[in-house]
Amino acid sequence: MRRFRPAALATSLSGAALAAGALAAAGLAVAPAAQAAAPAPFIRQFHHLSEVASTVPSNGDVNPYGVAVVPRSQGRLHRGDVLVSNFNAKSNLQGTGSTIMEISPGGRVTQFARITKARLHGAACPGGIGLTTALADVHGWVIVGSLPSADGTAATSRAGCLIVLDSRGHVAGTIAGHGINGPWDMTAVSYRHTADLFVTNVLNGTAAAGGKVVHRGTVLRLTLGFGGGRAPWLEHVTKIASHLAEQSNPAAFVLGPTGVGLGAGGTLYVADTAVNSIRAIPAALTRSGSGGAGHLVTRGGSLNAPLGLAIAPGGDVLTVNGADGRIVETSPAGTQVARRFLDKTGSPAGSGALFGLAVAPHGHGVYYVDDASNELRLLH
Repeated sequence: MRRFRPAALATSLSGAALAAGALAAAGLAVAPAAQAAAPAPFIRQFHHLSEVASTVPSNGDVNPYGVAVVPRSQGRLHRGDVLVSNFNAKSNLQGTGSTIMEISPGGRVTQFARITKARLHGAACPGGIGLTTALADVHGWVIVGSLPSADGTAATSRAGCLIVLDSRGHVAGTIAGHGINGPWDMTAVSYRHTADLFVTNVLNGTAAAGGKVVHRGTVLRLTLGFGGGRAPWLEHVTKIASHLAEQSNPAAFVLGPTGVGLGAGGTLYVADTAVNSIRAIPAALTRSGSGGAGHLVTRGGSLNAPLGLAIAPGGDVLTVNGADGRIVETSPAGTQVARRFLDKTGSPAGSGALFGLAVAPHGHGVYYVDDASNELRLLH
């Protein structure tokens, strides 16, 4: 990293001031110093949409939700591959999907894991298996959320859990309770021997409200320990956000806090889907209690039921709309700086097509799942 040299900088400014003074004394106009141009929006550099591969495994699971890029090779995990979790079984009932697919950038597809109740080995996961957008690879352990349903509706949903798999796709345990209630999406940050998971929860009173909006959605920070060749263990849980809107929905299963991404200064951005906004929770890495619903970053405009969320290399917030097939880029200050369609199928265009997304390695594009075609696709 290049370091600034304060002394040289001061000399340069002093010289500029002296030169300006000389020009003014000579009766010549002095033009104001040019201001640095704002960087172009991240997504405007990309002009192509490409299919990477189908996300449908041999058992017929559909409705891909979670997207996570593998950071390093270990076991069956290969650096740069993309993991995708499926929310629906072949029956297309929501909250019944059980598979995680691994897809290489070149389109090679393997089934990383198929999770069944039997493979949980009696570990706690209230309600069973229904894999959500909550998906991460942390220190070579894959962690995925389960929000199961008996019949594909929120009315029969149960609290679920986080399922921990080793690098070969075998279930190593679960994390349940501690406020986990409908884990819907997740982001993670790793340290040497620990990691923090930021998990949104959407079932706190949602089913009982019968379609009415309740403000009981939460974000939990779960600190996990790693080491000794054993499965990661839970060290601490902190509720860092609360009072977020939740609502059961016949088409979308549930609307509630969905995508999360950690930005500069430890600010956690949350896609507040039910009220069509993005919110920010400051000091997410260090706070010892809930910041409530945080503060509003942006609402409405090009947002249309924002679901998946990721942070662009320059710090802008990327979200995908559940209701119209667009990706929207928002600055941390709340300005919606760019948008574009990723899917225009159906009516209204792109409705129900988008969910999870992740920035490709080195910022070379944006991976996203297209539920309308059951594909992993790339904006590049």
